[in-house]
Amino acid sequence: MPEALVLLIVLIAFIGVMFLVLKRPMYENMALGLVLLVALSGQWGSLGEYLLYPAQASLFYVIFTFMVVAVIFDATDVVGRIVKIALALIGRFRGGSGYVATMASAFMAALSGSGPGNAAAVGAFTIPMMKRSGFKPHVAASIEMSASMLGNIIPPAGIIFLSYGVIDRVEPGRISLSAWTLASFAVGLWFLLQKLLVLFVICRVTKVEPIPVEERPTFRAAWREGRAALLLPILIFVPLILDVVAEDLLVARLGEDGATAFSDAVLMFTPGIAVVYALVIGRGALPGGRLRLTPVLGTLRDSLGKVVPVAATVYFAYAISEAFAGLNADQEIEDWFTGLNLSRTALVIIVPLAFAVLGMVLPGTAQVAILGAPLIAAFAALGGDPILLGVMLPALTGALEGMTPPLALGLFVTMGIAGSEFGKTARSALVWVAAHLLMSMVLLAGLLPIIGI
Repeated sequence: MPEALVLLIVLIAFIGVMFLVLKRPMYENMALGLVLLVALSGQWGSLGEYLLYPAQASLFYVIFTFMVVAVIFDATDVVGRIVKIALALIGRFRGGSGYVATMASAFMAALSGSGPGNAAAVGAFTIPMMKRSGFKPHVAASIEMSASMLGNIIPPAGIIFLSYGVIDRVEPGRISLSAWTLASFAVGLWFLLQKLLVLFVICRVTKVEPIPVEERPTFRAAWREGRAALLLPILIFVPLILDVVAEDLLVARLGEDGATAFSDAVLMFTPGIAVVYALVIGRGALPGGRLRLTPVLGTLRDSLGKVVPVAATVYFAYAISEAFAGLNADQEIEDWFTGLNLSRTALVIIVPLAFAVLGMVLPGTAQVAILGAPLIAAFAALGGDPILLGVMLPALTGALEGMTPPLALGLFVTMGIAGSEFGKTARSALVWVAAHLLMSMVLLAGLLPIIGI
């Protein structure tokens, strides 16, 4: 067994014990994990370089910017307006509350970038609504849990940009940041479709009712209040699509480096434009009912307790990834893995199952930072598309982390809101985990198209 693989196992065990047994926060575990890795590998002279590496990467600032965007969107209630439109449109159908929960969670996921956070914010509203419509508590909890984990699959989840940092190191220049983000949205849409299909089956076999009339807004009222908020996805998507479509033109006019810088700039400035628009249309929800600097700054200050720990976790995950690169661990683990002589088909099956097991004890950011590069390289060596596996990493790590006990943060959040029993909820969650794994295998096999790659 190569030394790099031994260090990998030690690091995974250390972070798992610190998080599950000693209950230490993940950003602290990642920081201590970096120190442990450097100490065991004798890289003390490079520790400063590894600590500075994330600060020099534009990706980290993109992650932080999108987390701030989510705070502003929440404060201005632009998401709530769109949820009301969904209520008016599909709440009248049998099982409509489940569909509203899934769609609302998907949209919120595209703004919050957090699975457990999504479960808490949206679940507090959708789970009681599902229970009133006839869904059993454990079923309602598992539906919201699965939908909320889209927060780790759909941009701007930090784990998506962390995965891009890994793929850009293994396959430099193979895909632009805009194309990567667009492909991540495409993966998210496939998983959303999977969740809607499973929910359709559940609604067919479960006696559930439409959302009560008194809880549904009229479409006219919901449209009048929320139509302006529907422009937000356009403000976010259009620049990304233009950057991907016009890639050849940008390279011809600006050169390779200029086109890359432009792609980075798109993701830096697009959130700012979306925030300004959200503040303008949602100013009535701010303290005082109008747009003023003081309440906006107060909102941002109050969010630091949530934003900073996530940002710190991603920061040290980047540093750990760079420390493994300094050991040439990617090549060692790749050689060992390819030496197993697995077929590409076997790899498509084994990789999602392995990540499901790791997700029981290890957060997604740690999995990507530690295992991302060597697995991508091994997948490529065995004939797979490294970009495809890279763009699938958030679904294989961050999403499964929140769905598979004992870690299962998303499951525990929704179970608490629903007041359901752990045993029943966990068994119900297994349906969603199995469907998630099946969709992961189908996408990894290249059986469904993903725009952008």
